[in-house]
Amino acid sequence: MTDLTSLGAGELLAMMRGGGAAAHEVMAAHLARINAVNPAINAVVALREADVLLAEARAADAVPMAARGPLHGLPMAVKDLVGVKGVRSTWGSPLLADNVPAQDDVLAARLRAAGAILIGKTNTPEFGLGSHSYNPVHGVTGNPYAPGLSAGGSSGGAAAALAARLVPLADGSDMMGSLRNPAGFNNVYGYRPTWGRVPVDPVGDTFLHQLATDGPMARNVADLALLLGVLAAPDPRLPHGRPNEDFSAGLEGFDLRGLRIGWLGDWGGAYPMEPGILEVSDAALRQFDAFGAVVEPLPAPFAAPALWQAWTTLRSWAVAAKLGVLHADPVKRTGLKPEAVWEIERGLALSAMEVHRASVIRSEWNTVAAGLFERFDILVLPSAQVWPFDKTLHWPQAINGQAMDSYHRWMEVVVPAGLIGLPVLAAPAGFGANGLPAGLQLIGPRGADHRLLRIGQAWHAATDWPGQRPPKL
Repeated sequence: MTDLTSLGAGELLAMMRGGGAAAHEVMAAHLARINAVNPAINAVVALREADVLLAEARAADAVPMAARGPLHGLPMAVKDLVGVKGVRSTWGSPLLADNVPAQDDVLAARLRAAGAILIGKTNTPEFGLGSHSYNPVHGVTGNPYAPGLSAGGSSGGAAAALAARLVPLADGSDMMGSLRNPAGFNNVYGYRPTWGRVPVDPVGDTFLHQLATDGPMARNVADLALLLGVLAAPDPRLPHGRPNEDFSAGLEGFDLRGLRIGWLGDWGGAYPMEPGILEVSDAALRQFDAFGAVVEPLPAPFAAPALWQAWTTLRSWAVAAKLGVLHADPVKRTGLKPEAVWEIERGLALSAMEVHRASVIRSEWNTVAAGLFERFDILVLPSAQVWPFDKTLHWPQAINGQAMDSYHRWMEVVVPAGLIGLPVLAAPAGFGANGLPAGLQLIGPRGADHRLLRIGQAWHAATDWPGQRPPKL
């Protein structure tokens, strides 16, 4: 008998359409898997009552085929940075520990409209700050490949849930690698789309801040394309939207022969890497080379300190704009973790001209990057500078003896793409001698989401690293 939890979203949808499985059977299988495995890793939180979910799945079975959406009947847990109607939605903060929204945020509403059954939430760090998913409300998420280690973040719960086969498909979000770092840590795919591709909730300012985006996570690229199509429908209330595309069309058949890859490595030595990270990356690039791609090592194309200065300025400005109202209340301020207070206070202290100068650096880097894409189809960097680490740590304090001077410095490798809103496929790259997974950032030019997914599909068809399931579970 087929283990329904081992199948991806596309396979499950095909079975439900063809009569090979019913939605209530898919739901029951995943709830049983969550009951058996989730206590070891704490990836899914705020799980709804099983009898209610099974009733919703049976109702989904009764919907005529012609009325079914693209995700009809799929169980999905939404990242706990998204408000879901009737479901405890905390953002990992004790200030919102009892928050139950009266309506869905845009992302949750789109999942429901597509037919997904929202079963609960996936764990995240407080307000998504930091690439390690722990918080005082729901605790810490462990890595399915080594439950005592971190699952990364901030989409760590989503990535761990996928790797552990608790859900077939997941949403995530990414400012500073939050789709990319956990994808690498958990041997799954994460996709950071071109900035503006996936609409945000039209609340507050929608013009200025261009660092964070939602995106899909999955165990294969076809499922990424499926979910991206659901999330990326334009919203006329937003100023920077892009037309949607059929990301699933023509996904197969991309020929990697002649693909021009610019390998950026450790950015000319600027980004310290733990032993083994570059070795796994090099082995993956040799596979690309064997498939006929042309890999060219590149020197650092832009000064890393300038990128970091621009990034930390624009990030703190964005965090202060979003969370400053909590900081302004002395009582609520005591409920914020120190890293949040640090970010907010940095942002509040910035002058308008400091923000402007940071955006000038961003603009200069964008011009340089555009020139690189005249020579290369994709640029490649590791998805993280460290291996999954002890989950009891707040964050890595040093890499190879080099002290990290902030809670996020150890994730500096994700800054170049995120700073200018480029699309990035975080793809599994294999395993180190330590048995832990690692990943690559495949970075494309702005707007080239469909082509980047086609490249990713060719890579997945040739490697299928997520097929190597976590031995611990």
